[in-house]
Amino acid sequence: MKKTILSTFILILASPFAAFSQVSLDSCRNMALRNNKLIRIAQANLEGASHLKSAAKAAYLPGIDFTGTYFYNQHIINLLEEDAKLPTMSFDPATGSYKYNLVTGADGKPVVNPSTGSYIPSEIAVIPKDALSYDVHNVFAGAFTLTQPIYMGGQIRALNKIAGFGEKIAAAMTNNATQEIVYTVDEAYWTVVSLKEKKRLAESFVALTDSLCHNVRLMLDQGVATRSDLLSVEVRVNEANIALTKVSNGLVLSRMALAQVCGLPPETTMDLADENLNSEDLKPAPPVDINEVYSRRADLEAVRQTVNLLKSREKLSLSEMLPKIALVGAYTFSNPNLIDGFQKRFGGGFSVGAMLQVPIWHWGGDYNKYRAAKSTTKAQQLLLEDLEEKVDLQVKQARFSLDEADKTFRMASLNMKKAEENLRQAQIGFREGVLTTSDVLAAQTAWLGANSEKIDAEIGLRLARTYLEKVAGRLGW
Repeated sequence: MKKTILSTFILILASPFAAFSQVSLDSCRNMALRNNKLIRIAQANLEGASHLKSAAKAAYLPGIDFTGTYFYNQHIINLLEEDAKLPTMSFDPATGSYKYNLVTGADGKPVVNPSTGSYIPSEIAVIPKDALSYDVHNVFAGAFTLTQPIYMGGQIRALNKIAGFGEKIAAAMTNNATQEIVYTVDEAYWTVVSLKEKKRLAESFVALTDSLCHNVRLMLDQGVATRSDLLSVEVRVNEANIALTKVSNGLVLSRMALAQVCGLPPETTMDLADENLNSEDLKPAPPVDINEVYSRRADLEAVRQTVNLLKSREKLSLSEMLPKIALVGAYTFSNPNLIDGFQKRFGGGFSVGAMLQVPIWHWGGDYNKYRAAKSTTKAQQLLLEDLEEKVDLQVKQARFSLDEADKTFRMASLNMKKAEENLRQAQIGFREGVLTTSDVLAAQTAWLGANSEKIDAEIGLRLARTYLEKVAGRLGW
């Protein structure tokens, strides 16, 4: 919480020419993680995966939909071409049945129409054409539908698992991006610290050469030194100033690079809390358990969750070959409606049913999709095994590099002490006249080299530890 408050306060006050004092490594990490575009992208992907997971859960619940339609028809519907004329029947008590009412002749027999060959009815019932004509120029219809999945062959469960694994993959990728950014910040941070130390070293070297140049001038005036000695020292003074200029420029550029990584304007000046290197805070790295590395590495976790996702896709492919059952309910209405005859008003009703779908034969298409999904899963499992082997090698190399960096640092520290003593003895011998200017220049060069190697060794040791934490999956925020 304290780190977050500090970093937020820094961000609020940030301006193109802002200056911060005593900014710690943790603060730089926090600022970088807040402002880095890749982290924001990863977080957006994680948020999207979370929404997809919630959407997949909704498939268990009934879905309610509304559908509305409108049609304009050019014609009305006429069920009759013209008025219909229908013969009538009367009840005959003698026979106990109904008989058509027909025209009979003198002989009592029904008269036949010569033109049609059919009997002529004596009475008819007329159905007017207009009675069966319906106005359907404007038709409105709608339906509320409820669908509740009962059994979908395991499809919904597989989709929910896929969404869950997708969220875990997004979280692992966010964690991986975080570790990459943190390592980049650490590199930029310790580069600034290294150049700051080298700038101090260069300033000390300039002071040493200036002091030697002053002494040689005095000796030249007294006739105990030659012009060649003075020129050699002056050349070394110029070289020291050139080196100081290069280091100063490099320090400015490294500060700009650190500010950019932290998401601040390049002109921002930050005084780092570790600019005064303290070797006492270097602690031995904790042991590394390769099994714990496998479980912590974000990239391996992403591949591992991808394997689980592909296994769920196998079940999704298998569900295409299984029956599916769903409960369906609907309320439909229309205008005009035919519930009680043809009425030009809205009317509707409820209906409930069940749907069963059983795949029977698709010429092996669904089965081959299932086999393809299993092959993809197998390939991803082999990829995971290969990555684990590479991670094992990577951790061993990082551990070896750390041990090497530790030995280099201890040797460089020892060499620096010897170089300091050698320079002290050379200065004493030069004052007593037993050593020459060349001896002092050589001692100064050795002192400069030893100090520079010690700075490089200490920064290298810190970065080696950071890299080991990174490959071990322990470098996080």
